[in-house]
Amino acid sequence: MTTPASPAPRLARRTGHIEPFHVMELAKRAVALQASGKPVIHMSIGEPDFTAPAPVIAALERIVHSGRTQYTAALGITPLRQAIARHYGEQYNLDIAPGRIVVTAGASAALSLACCALVNPGDGVLMTDPCYPCNRHFVAAFDGIPELVPVGPGTRFQMTRELLEQNWTPRTVGTLLASPSNPTGTSIPHDELGAIIAAVRERGGFSIIDEIYLGLTYGDDDGPRDARSALEFGDDLIVTNSFSKYFNMTGWRLGWLVVPEALTATFEKLAQNLYICPSTLAQHAALACFEPETLAIFEERRLAFRSRRDFIVPALRAAGLEVPVTPDGAFYVYCDCSRFSDDSARLAIELLEQAYVSVVPGTDFGLNAPERYLRLSYATSLDQLEEAATRLRKYFEGR
Repeated sequence: MTTPASPAPRLARRTGHIEPFHVMELAKRAVALQASGKPVIHMSIGEPDFTAPAPVIAALERIVHSGRTQYTAALGITPLRQAIARHYGEQYNLDIAPGRIVVTAGASAALSLACCALVNPGDGVLMTDPCYPCNRHFVAAFDGIPELVPVGPGTRFQMTRELLEQNWTPRTVGTLLASPSNPTGTSIPHDELGAIIAAVRERGGFSIIDEIYLGLTYGDDDGPRDARSALEFGDDLIVTNSFSKYFNMTGWRLGWLVVPEALTATFEKLAQNLYICPSTLAQHAALACFEPETLAIFEERRLAFRSRRDFIVPALRAAGLEVPVTPDGAFYVYCDCSRFSDDSARLAIELLEQAYVSVVPGTDFGLNAPERYLRLSYATSLDQLEEAATRLRKYFEGR
């Protein structure tokens, strides 16, 4: 007997405000092509080709065999919170109390917690356009309104105090900014970031600063590295970070927040109810990230990423793609492809299917001229980048 089809349950309206993550669809297409035998070079998903180093793997094995796999406290294990706080002191000369650290199930959970705690239905949250698409969706998931501020090469694709003041509306309650950012790999100059935070504070708003790529900061073409946390500007900020990018632990799903001490109990309550606790195994293994030998490995890898950037940016320009701003962090290049196409989504498909190079169109990242831009990730080996540059040059020479 066949069970008659029943109508699907009614969906909440908020689901209509959350768009598909197009980069994942393109990545699936690239994987399918590769499985069919095509020599695809992946420059789409922002995932380091480096994986967790040996000391972290060894720490994971020890905790697995110890049998300590039960739930932890919702805020994370005390030794990890202490290690993260200590890292801020050693790396950024900041005195952060361990009690302000909230360990989360990845930076995505961190930003979800922050929006859950701070955003009411109808509240506006300012962010740049382009920006990481999920940041818009974290706000929308709690019935807030992402207020997109168009930015371009003139401000390094970043917010300024002037832009924030011009775009603050009666419904605006705060801002969510990333520095360095995805998709552009650019940072907000430190003094400008301080001015932005001051402007938000003057308006009684909140500042959420996404520093997931802060460890992967390189400086500009000739300048030195200048990685400085927004936490320098006060203890009323919400700052998020992650073990995914600098620490090369994407699939481990571990991140953290630094929150005002007065809000810790609220974040603990939300974490208890929304996901109970972060992965016990990942937390214990992550302690090894802060050992001197492991930090030395991460520094070598950061320099490798910088070398890749220093190769790929001039190579893309030589291929005819305009790179209007040299990225100073993360592992992305935001290219203007309008010389070759008025539709970056179509061009991305052509590059995948004809040159076997997988890149992402600007479509994912906002409404500000997405058809002009492609995002390329250089989180792959230099050999692969050299081959990709050769293919791109040949492809565009033939157009």
